This record gives sequence, C-alpha cells and structure tokens, in this order.
Amino acid sequence: MGASRFFDSVGVRSPQYNAEVLVQHVMGVDKTRMLMLWNDPFPEEKRAFFDELVKRRAEQEPLQYLTGATDFYGRDFVVSPAVLIPRPETELLIEQVLGQRGVFEERLGGRAPVIVDIGTGSGAIAITLALEWVGAKVYSVDISEEALAVARENAERLGASVEFLHGDLVEPLLEKGIRADLVVSNPPYIPTADCEELDVEVRDHEPRLALDGGPDGMYPYRVISSALPRLWPESGPGYVAYEVGIHQDVFVESMIAEAVEGVDTGILPDWQGIGRVIWGLRR
Repeated sequence: MGASRFFDSVGVRSPQYNAEVLVQHVMGVDKTRMLMLWNDPFPEEKRAFFDELVKRRAEQEPLQYLTGATDFYGRDFVVSPAVLIPRPETELLIEQVLGQRGVFEERLGGRAPVIVDIGTGSGAIAITLALEWVGAKVYSVDISEEALAVARENAERLGASVEFLHGDLVEPLLEKGIRADLVVSNPPYIPTADCEELDVEVRDHEPRLALDGGPDGMYPYRVISSALPRLWPESGPGYVAYEVGIHQDVFVESMIAEAVEGVDTGILPDWQGIGRVIWGLRR
C-alpha cells in the first residue's frame, strides 16, 4: 500500500500532502525535483528511514517534528518536540506589531525601539520581528532551556540579532531592568482541563509547558498585563500585543485596560472571525 493510501486508511488528514512531504524530506529534494523523479524506483538505502517516518506519522506524530522544520512568515524554522509548532494565525500577530512601525519611528525620535517576545518557543516571533523591523533591539524570553536552544539555532541560521533570556514570563526582564517599547506574546493559553481534549497530535506530542495556561488559560496574560507599567518606558508610547485562544479576547482586552490607565485597546479577528490578536497602545 502506498504511503498516501495508508495515511488515508488510518485517518491522517491530507494524506497525499503528508506522503509527498516525507518523500521530499527523505530524498533531500524539493517538490519540483520530486516530481521529476516520481517514476524512478525508490532508493532501497532510504526505504527503512522512510518506512519509519510513515509509521510515526500514522501514529499522529506531527509532520513538522518528523521533518524538523516548518514555514513561518516565508522562512524555514527548525522545530523539535521542545517547542510548539508555529501556526499560520500567529502571522497575524506579526502583522499587527509591524503595523506600529510608523507610530514608534515618529515618537521615538530616531531611537531604536526595544521589543520583547515572552514565551518565545522556536523563536519564530522574535526572529521574524528582528528581521522585518530593521534596527529594533529584540529580547526573547522562555522558561524552557530546550526551547531556547532551538530558538538560538533559528536565530543563527536566519541571521537575526536577538538576545535570549531564560526565565518565567516577565521575571528575567524585571530582574534586568529591561524596559520595552513593544511587548509581544503568544503564551500558553489552553485551560488545564482542556489540554486532555486536544487532538492527539497536539496533546501527545507538543510540549505541555507551551500549551497549559492555567485553570482558565489566562494566567500568562494576567502576569504580563499587570507588569506592563514596569515593562514599558516610564513615559512615551508603549504597545502590547497578544495572541489568544477562543473566547478569551474580551477578557484579555479588559486586563490591558485595567493595568494601564488611558490605554487604547482593540481586537483583531482571524480568518474564522475568532478574536485572535489583542492589542493595547499607550500614546
């Protein structure tokens, strides 16, 4: 049985795509080259490796972990079971933050903005912002040393200048007295009880540390939002942007409003109409 038919028989979504990606990975070729070789015999010396990956994928191990990479904002990022796999909706968070360039370039009078990414995982957010917002000083925080190792590898591969800090949420920033003009985070936001109800691919393979946001899923937002007065500069503009889970948007928006007097807030929906990016701007 071919890999795609086998995947279909065991309920793997997009079976043809999964089979093709694994063939490309094992053969070390892109899609164009794979199609050119499609009618050639499969190399016997690669058969055992391919069969092992097919078996693991059929057991719902994420495709990105099997290939060791994923695309985010047009760049290839290394991923491993130590980090959450970056999702396409997180690119909305990137767009929202980059949309503030005009405000901060005008208000900071030529000073390079300071950006912090809290709960960095693979480093996808911090590295993308460092590469897209030329001149920005970017800090990246994670409680997992294993995740930081992946993020550092990605920064080195992609040529991004990011300073990585080990610690829980805002703690390393406050300890070092770092004040950030822009605070960005896609933290764990799944309520603890709901973690067991996630798809097998996520529940059994992605790091629980990057998923579990406490009893209601909003513990990280409370911590970060309450610290905004100490994270932002004492005067001048300050910005925060979060990615949130379903039904969390209004609650997280209110956290920002309660933490900082006079802050403007807003909710950006994703393609399904779910409030996905919550932002706050102190002018």
